[in-house]
Amino acid sequence: MSDRKAELEAKKKRLQEIRDLKKKKDEDKRKKEESIKATTAAVTLSESELERKRREADELLRGILPEVSSADSTSVNAASPNKSQIKKTNDETAAQQFSSPKRKLKLGMSSVNLAGFPPKELVTYAKETQTPVEDKEQDVMTSEDEDDIAEPVVQQPEPEEPQPEEKEEEPEVVKELTSDEKQQIVNSSDFLSFFDRASRVMERALFEESDIFMDYTGEERDREGDKDASAKLSLNRQFFDDRWSKHRVVSSLDWSNQYPELLVASYNNNEESPHEPDGVALIWNMKFKKTTPEYIFHCQSPVMSASFARFHPNLVVGGTYSGQIVLWDNRSYKRTPVQRTPLSAAAHTHPVYCVSVLGTQNAHNLISVSTDGKMCSWNLDMLSQPQDSMELQHKQSKPVAVTCMDFPTNDVNNFVVGSEEGAVYNASRHGSKAGINEVFEGHQGPVTGIDCNHVQGQIDFSHLFLTSSFDWTIKLWSTKQQKLVYSFEDNSDYIYDVMWSPIHPALFASVDSMGRLDVWNLNNDTEVPSARVTLDAQPAINRVRWAHSGYQIAAGDADGRIWIYDVGESFATPRMDEWSRFVRTLTDIKANAADMEADSLMR
Repeated sequence: MSDRKAELEAKKKRLQEIRDLKKKKDEDKRKKEESIKATTAAVTLSESELERKRREADELLRGILPEVSSADSTSVNAASPNKSQIKKTNDETAAQQFSSPKRKLKLGMSSVNLAGFPPKELVTYAKETQTPVEDKEQDVMTSEDEDDIAEPVVQQPEPEEPQPEEKEEEPEVVKELTSDEKQQIVNSSDFLSFFDRASRVMERALFEESDIFMDYTGEERDREGDKDASAKLSLNRQFFDDRWSKHRVVSSLDWSNQYPELLVASYNNNEESPHEPDGVALIWNMKFKKTTPEYIFHCQSPVMSASFARFHPNLVVGGTYSGQIVLWDNRSYKRTPVQRTPLSAAAHTHPVYCVSVLGTQNAHNLISVSTDGKMCSWNLDMLSQPQDSMELQHKQSKPVAVTCMDFPTNDVNNFVVGSEEGAVYNASRHGSKAGINEVFEGHQGPVTGIDCNHVQGQIDFSHLFLTSSFDWTIKLWSTKQQKLVYSFEDNSDYIYDVMWSPIHPALFASVDSMGRLDVWNLNNDTEVPSARVTLDAQPAINRVRWAHSGYQIAAGDADGRIWIYDVGESFATPRMDEWSRFVRTLTDIKANAADMEADSLMR
């Protein structure tokens, strides 16, 4: 406590000293101002005394020198009121008064009294000049005292600190990895993911071609557009891989709904390479000019059918010769299936030629059918056993050996199938009439392809479907009537596949074993195709698929090649009256068929 009192006494003493110092400075300042005022008063007094003496001298001169001209006196008097001139020209005026009027006046230098005032000193006050106090003891002092005890502090420029010299960075020493560490990095999942992605991107870039003669005025493009529009079929490109496509037959084709530039193709076994996988599925990319497949999948059984899993853009479904259903995932680093169905009597035991995903985003199933006459419904998340299965039999006869299948637009219950016996059947999955309901007879050989009309437009033609067969014919059917509508008999060899255009109601394509790709427009002609191309070396074309845009056709042959053809815009694009014209065409076809039937009866 005594220390505290002593400390407070010391502070009070210090404050008193600061106050005394301040009073002393104020007194000095006041004395300085008084001295300045006194000096000013003395100067004023000296000026008045000089004026008085000047007047006395003037009176004396008037009495002594009466002959001085009035002009001179006037000039002298005129200058007298100006105090500044009096100060500066004292000596000259006196010389004029005592000199002869005929003499010239002499000018001289006069002394000048200068009074100097010191410049105002710029000072600042800072509370930091107070006595330092530890902790929070400054609270004892009041704010009034703080203002009183502030000492002036003259600001001084701070000396520049020397900047440190920049040191050159020493290069980092790269640690050399051992062979085990390198191998561990190469086998890591992160490196495999990076390398797979980077190699695919670099491959695309290397095969991409830039046209340095690109004309942006549009003149050449217009001319080329007219030329392409007039051409009905022109080869765009072909897909082939020496290792995975050579000596294999293309067994199926399918375009992706989510990525229209992707095309999956399935292949059977390669008899020349028994150690290679028997079944292969390759995904080709139309967007880039590279010649290698985007993804490579394989399994131990020949793949008879492959399809992109609708609503699952990363999954590819395959039907094999052994009867298994396999599922590949492009997110996996394995080329083998991530799921497969068991080889059991509950599933398929014969080759699966048809797989398709039906339903909606939230409720869909995988439908498969094989030549054992069984249709199975699967959940893509679990392929251990089918959710539902059904035997396809007609009138309690032996099971139908199904080779092809298709569902009409927006219909997941009714479907049509073709068989090895040449018969075509209309069937249902559910309801009181589940199973085969109707049979369409007309083909004299196995049915190789079947397709319903899926074009959306002014008139619904979903009841129409086409079939191709080994009997060299293509036949047009309708689910509304059980008899044949029309038969196209222009080919002279096996017809392996047929498919309607996705945008034109009267346009369809077909392929045969002589390497011919035919495109028919029934509104123009029903006897011969409107466009035809023949492949080099005339290999048998096994499958044909229209792109979803309707302006490209993919055809797969028996040599493992896939041919992409561009369809002319004027040829592929339907006009507004194509639907009504197709109705008239169907009416004419039925009328001609009735006339031919009447003629045959008359004979």
